[in-house]
Amino acid sequence: MNSILPDNQPSNASEFTVSEVSGALKRVVEDAFGNVRIRGEISGYRGQHSSGHAYFSLKDERARIEAVIWRGSFARLKFKPEEGMEVIATGKLTTYAGSSKYQIVIDRLEPAGAGALMALLEERRKKLEAEGLFAAERKRPLPFMPRVIGVITSPTGAVIRDIIHRITDRFPLHVIVWPVRVQGETTGPEVAVAVEGFNALQPGGVVARPDLLIVARGGGSLEDLWGFNDEVVVRAVAGSGIPVISAVGHETDWTLIDHAADMRAPTPTGAAELAVPVRAELEATVASLGARLQGAASRAADRRRQAVRAAARALPSVDSLLAMPRRRFDEAASRLERGLSENTARKRARFGGLRLSPSMLTRRLGEERRRATQARNRLVTSFRGLVGTARSRFDRDAGRISHVALSQRLALSSEKLGALTQRGDRAEATRLERSRVRLGQSTRLLETLSHRSVLERGYALVLDADGGLVKRAAALSKGDEVAIRFADGDVGALATGGEPPKAKPKSQPAPQAKPSDVQGDLF
Repeated sequence: MNSILPDNQPSNASEFTVSEVSGALKRVVEDAFGNVRIRGEISGYRGQHSSGHAYFSLKDERARIEAVIWRGSFARLKFKPEEGMEVIATGKLTTYAGSSKYQIVIDRLEPAGAGALMALLEERRKKLEAEGLFAAERKRPLPFMPRVIGVITSPTGAVIRDIIHRITDRFPLHVIVWPVRVQGETTGPEVAVAVEGFNALQPGGVVARPDLLIVARGGGSLEDLWGFNDEVVVRAVAGSGIPVISAVGHETDWTLIDHAADMRAPTPTGAAELAVPVRAELEATVASLGARLQGAASRAADRRRQAVRAAARALPSVDSLLAMPRRRFDEAASRLERGLSENTARKRARFGGLRLSPSMLTRRLGEERRRATQARNRLVTSFRGLVGTARSRFDRDAGRISHVALSQRLALSSEKLGALTQRGDRAEATRLERSRVRLGQSTRLLETLSHRSVLERGYALVLDADGGLVKRAAALSKGDEVAIRFADGDVGALATGGEPPKAKPKSQPAPQAKPSDVQGDLF
């Protein structure tokens, strides 16, 4: 049994710094767990930090471990972490000395089995459906006969060849291919960029803007098609201004892009059949409709020609139709001549009854002159009233103003000015006294802090030949000229290079070395 040693008793236990212990633990953990796979549930995930790193925890029913994904690794992840998602994380364990914790640095992340993928897919589907991205009223009808079709797929696979072959057989037209990766972690962003790029094209530009888009890929497993379940792809397809046909996988394969697209095709070949009609069938239909139209037009013309002939036989002659209007016109012409003569006679009689004489004009002129005189008299009376009112108001105001009131106000203002002058003099004297006190305090403090007060206490300054201050003995060599500054003046001196005498130490027993004084290694 080990006994507790007193504080002054030396011990053989090794001493380490905190950094040494933390570094040793970090090396041990990283060497032992350099590559591990951990299965657990994501907890505390709040998205990427402003630095691009992601911090969260992995937990099960009994334990929890901190986790971090650096920015570079996060960009390469095929599946992005989500809160509550059960995953299998691959990386290495390390320690964080700042808080004495251990954590896993994740390089790869994958869902814990196909069941987890389906659960994640269903959760994402419900979320996007709640936002209305799958609503039927958002879907638009496909153009019956597009002029340009944009295809988003891999340029090296069999899918693009099948689509072009089927379109060429049915209805040859202009096809634009936007090459993308159809498998891997970059599938979602590349397809979204392609959809947005086609929508950004301007009609009539150098590159024709498609009337219809086809997003196509061959069949595969759920993991292979996972890029088409990416949220960014679904939002890009739902927001596309160009109708989109989804042709991802086989007939039994379903992805989220199928719900957001305007039309889902069971296969890429089926998408081509939905995109364009059969040209030969259209030509046959047009020829049949043309023949039917020509026959119908000929029969309609014959029926209308017969109807016109029958109506012409039932119509009366031109003379019988114009007989009554001609008679009414002749009667009106005869009455018009008599009416004009009678109207002229009546106007002449009324004009002859009017009489204009000088006496009538003189009477009307006198009446106007009388009205003008009355108006002038009223104007003079009104002006005199206004002048009288203004004069009385001026006299009233002049009575209120006197030299006595002005003298009183002047005396009161002089008293106020004298009081303010006295207050100003007192304030100025007080301010000068305070400044004088502060100046005395600063002078005393300056004298206290000055090196001259230190020299008065017996100290001296050593200056070299250039007048610089010598702070260390090592700065002087034997034979250097120096100046020693005392409080009352400077004295020249010469450095001899000898050491000052040392006081003899008191005799003490020499300590003996013990084995416990040797420090051991950490491991």
